[in-house]
Amino acid sequence: MTSSVHETVAVDLDLIDVYKDLHSHPELGFHEDRTSKIVEKHLHALGFDITTGVGTTGVVGVLKNGAGPTALLRADMDALPVREETGLDYASTVTTTDDQGKTVSVSHACGHDLHTTCLLGAARILSQDTTTWSGTLVLVFQPAEELGAGAQAMVDDGLFERFPKPDIVLGQHVSPLPAGTIAGHAGPSYAGSDSLRVRLVGKGAHGSMPENSVDPVVMAAETVLRLQTVISREVPSTATAVLTVGSIHAGDAANVIPGEAELQLNIRSYDAAVRRRILDSVDRIVRGRSGHRRCTYPTDHHRD
Repeated sequence: MTSSVHETVAVDLDLIDVYKDLHSHPELGFHEDRTSKIVEKHLHALGFDITTGVGTTGVVGVLKNGAGPTALLRADMDALPVREETGLDYASTVTTTDDQGKTVSVSHACGHDLHTTCLLGAARILSQDTTTWSGTLVLVFQPAEELGAGAQAMVDDGLFERFPKPDIVLGQHVSPLPAGTIAGHAGPSYAGSDSLRVRLVGKGAHGSMPENSVDPVVMAAETVLRLQTVISREVPSTATAVLTVGSIHAGDAANVIPGEAELQLNIRSYDAAVRRRILDSVDRIVRGRSGHRRCTYPTDHHRD
C-alpha cells in the first residue's frame, strides 16, 4: 500500500461512526447482509483478500505479510430480537420478520456491533503497520452467534480448508468493565451455549370442557417449575451453569385449550460432563411430565 491509500483509509474508517451506524442498523442471525457489506467495504480499502457468503453471511479477510504463523481474529455480527429503550440518538428502531414469521424489534443488546467495529479497527492498525509483525492474518466476521449456529456454518462451509489454517485463534467480547480496561485469565472466559426447542403435544378442547382435553399448558407450567431444580439440585455446587426457559407459547384464545405447547430453553455451561448431565436431566424431566399428564414428547424435537 502507498501512503496516500493509508491517509484515505484513516479518514474513511471513523470507528465511532462505524459503531453508531452498525448499532442503528442491527440484523438478526444469518440475515447480516448490510453488516457484511460494510465489513467487505472496509476490508477492501485496507487491502485484504476478501471472501463473502461464508456460512451464509460470514466474511473472511486474509492479509499475508511474509513468513510466520497464522493468526485468526474473530468477531460476531448478529443482533437480538430485543426492543432498544436506551434513549440514545443512534438507538435502533428496526423491526423485521423473523424466521418464524413474527414481527420483532431488533437491537444490538449483546455488543456485536462493538465486536465488529473493534475487529475493523484491528484490521486497520495491522494492515497499516506491517513492520511490527509477519505471517498471515485471517479475520473472521461470523454470523448467527446468538443462534448458536454461525460458527458451525462457517466451519461446514470450509473455513479451515478454504483459508489458511490458524496457529492461534483470538476472540473477544465486551464486558461490564471500566472503560479502557482489558481483562483476561487462564481457562474458559465464557460458557458454551445450547438452545433447545421442545414441543409438548396434548389434545385440544373447548375451555368449557377441560375433561375432553389433554392440557399441554398445565404440563408446560409444571415442566418449567421442575426445570428450575436442575441447576440447584442436580449440578454440583462447584460448577457454573445456567438453565433458562426464555419462551413459552401455547394457544391464541382464552377459552380454547390448545393442542400443543412449545418451550424454548437456553443452557450455558463450561464443563462437558456438566453439560451432558443437564441435557439428560431436561430430557428426563420433560418425558416424565409429559407421561404424567398424558401428553406426547415428540421424537422430532431438536436442539438449535
